Amino acid sequence: MKITFILICLYSITIINAKDSPRNTILLDTGWRFHLGDITNGESADLNDQNWEQVSVPHDWAICGNFDMTIDMQWTQVIEDGDTKSELRTGRTGALPMFGIGWYRKEIDLSDVEKGKQISVEFDGAMSNAQVFLNGKFVGNWAYGYSSFAFDLTPFVNFGKKNILAVKLHNEDLSSRWYSGAGLYRNVRMVITNPIHVAHWGTQITTPDITTKKGTVDIHTSIKKTSTENENIRLITEIYDSKGIKVASDTRQQKGIEGINQFIQQIEVKAPQLWNIESPNLYRAVSNVYVDNQLYDKYETTFGFRTIEFNREKGFFLNGQKTKIYGVCLHHDLGPLGAAVNVRATERQLEMMKEMGCNAIRTSHNPPSPELLELCDKMGFLVQVESFDEWLGEKNENGYNKYFDEWCERDMEAMIRRDRNHPSVIMWSIGNEVREQKQAGTAHIARRLVEVCRREDPTRPTTAGFNFHTEAIDNGLANEIDLVGFNYKPYDYKVKHDQYPDMIIYGSETASAISSRGVYKFPVEERTYDWYEDYQISSYDLDRVSWGAIPDVEFAAQEDNDFVFGEFVWTGFDYLGEPTPYNEGTPARSSYFGIVDLAGLKKDRFYLYQSHWSDEPVLHVLPHWNFPERIGQIVPVFCYTNYPKAELFVNGKSMGTRTHDKSDKYKRYRLVWEDVIYEPGEIKVVAYDNLGKFAEEKIIRTAGKPYQIKMTADRNLINADGKDLSFITVEVLDKDGNPCPTSNQLLFFEANGEGKLKALCNGDATSQTSFCSSYMNLFNGKLIAIVESSQIKGNIEIHAFGSYLKEDRIIINVK
Repeated sequence: MKITFILICLYSITIINAKDSPRNTILLDTGWRFHLGDITNGESADLNDQNWEQVSVPHDWAICGNFDMTIDMQWTQVIEDGDTKSELRTGRTGALPMFGIGWYRKEIDLSDVEKGKQISVEFDGAMSNAQVFLNGKFVGNWAYGYSSFAFDLTPFVNFGKKNILAVKLHNEDLSSRWYSGAGLYRNVRMVITNPIHVAHWGTQITTPDITTKKGTVDIHTSIKKTSTENENIRLITEIYDSKGIKVASDTRQQKGIEGINQFIQQIEVKAPQLWNIESPNLYRAVSNVYVDNQLYDKYETTFGFRTIEFNREKGFFLNGQKTKIYGVCLHHDLGPLGAAVNVRATERQLEMMKEMGCNAIRTSHNPPSPELLELCDKMGFLVQVESFDEWLGEKNENGYNKYFDEWCERDMEAMIRRDRNHPSVIMWSIGNEVREQKQAGTAHIARRLVEVCRREDPTRPTTAGFNFHTEAIDNGLANEIDLVGFNYKPYDYKVKHDQYPDMIIYGSETASAISSRGVYKFPVEERTYDWYEDYQISSYDLDRVSWGAIPDVEFAAQEDNDFVFGEFVWTGFDYLGEPTPYNEGTPARSSYFGIVDLAGLKKDRFYLYQSHWSDEPVLHVLPHWNFPERIGQIVPVFCYTNYPKAELFVNGKSMGTRTHDKSDKYKRYRLVWEDVIYEPGEIKVVAYDNLGKFAEEKIIRTAGKPYQIKMTADRNLINADGKDLSFITVEVLDKDGNPCPTSNQLLFFEANGEGKLKALCNGDATSQTSFCSSYMNLFNGKLIAIVESSQIKGNIEIHAFGSYLKEDRIIINVK
């Protein structure tokens, strides 16, 4: 069985204040006032809000708060973790003050010139239970904090006078099982159009035929008409390539009616450049709406040509080429920046995943920010967009289960209409590990959601992530979707493949290995749910949760069962909340699952995945070589590499060569020297190529006493837009310049010039220091300082000092 989908995808981007454009899109990012806590008549236009906090949007009201392990303390049974009764949980949602009510207010000026225009407001996401008011009057509400939505403000506008936009949000206690963030955490826009204009998310593009010679583009455009006059509407759609050259156009005209007018166009593009992972070629469709030869609206859409096919026996094909999905699951938070969307922070995460060899993202477990998908389009990632973590079955007392019946179809429609044209998006997920899997008679719920998907976008398959996969099959849920996702079932791929001849299978959530960056525990052996007194986990990458597996097991299952089209690892980055295995009464408040830690520093596991997924040469050696307490004892050495052979030297003495051993679970993807006796000095691994010749070497030396601070910026030049970021890696070195891998000194930071210190993070899941502090302890020799630009060109000087170490300064240019 195979499922083939041929389409062209787009991401709708309206022109912001474009010259000669009748559409005016204004980003509502500054001038907001915020009040935490409920307030009587918070929506009133006459309310004095001058004492409220001044904030910019996107804004997460909780991320700069102090950690408090009692904030999210609860007794609950987490069936997904194997709990058989209610257990104490702490840090489950990050131990930050994200619950409660918050008010946002902003003054908006709309002159008399705008009379006769349509005024709307668009929210990319508001966490959560948003109620929107203009001039004290209720405009509308939206419950789900991850959905994008828009409201018509026109009936409530006072043209030529002051207008007050107010938003009330209510993040309920016990509403999430991870850190959701709180507030207007995604972008907000005001859109001013003529009475005849392209509707919200009003373009849908598919390609029924793509060859090397031509691509046939079907464009469905919804044009909204609020006037009652009998005008003729003319739509001219122009297509431009990535160089800005117009490559095709088409004109359609029809008599307009009040309401939605549907225009269907078919346009041929010669020799289309395909969108793919290596070359994500993008095009633009420009929709020009004319009434009586006057331009009424201009709307731009970015899209790309590509085909997708899922085959039961052969896997996944992109543009006819077999492609294994090497994916990761990502939560929406950006570590120390919280849930507030930032383009550069999102881009940096994707850059690191790309470097690792990752080619796909699962937006677990909710619709993502538009910025994430736009970046995936540009950078060449495949995406599974996921909708819900709950249906009617309750995981959280005040979770989405309370809203599902009333809101699920509207939320699915909003997700698909917004995202259905991204070339990066290849499947829709209707849910993750929903409790209904184990309940007979619930297949109709899956069917209801799938019907929405197929109605809104028949070009992509549907999927879901099942941790109780056998029950989901028996109860009919799996039969309703196109692609059956197994969460943590590498041992069952072949069994189910043989049992169900029509089933297309993949690893929707895999591994759940756990580790702390730079921590090494002895003896070195595979462990499940071990509890250490320091609340850390070994980075030998042999620790896992009870339901999961070490990465090597999933690697083998994917390789040995070629019909499995890929995997999504849990998770690409550590995230706030879910500090498994230290869920019960500990200082841990963020996860250990990440391949990269919360600060964005690579764990050893990064290189294990890179050595398996990437085509670039990889040679990584662990552990560090600072174990004074283990002199004369065994310290195994691991090497993650895609070279065929390597040799280990300890203080110049060969410990022998190693090659990958397919017959050994632990040595198929790792080179291992189990019996190395520790002595200070250096270890060196020399890699050899297929001809047995020297290829590369890595040396790790025992560090001396901490002596100096060193800062290295990922970018020394950033934009003067008040939002751009530089991520500065801070580490401690000895006098000879060797990294000190066990240093945990307290460092202080000062920022002067055209920017500010935005956040600090050391990647330690137990750290109780606020991310917005100006000081923080190193964790195993490193931390990250994040610097944000102002809107003025100049320089930012960052000064790091403390603990009798030689200080360091670094300059970031802002232009």
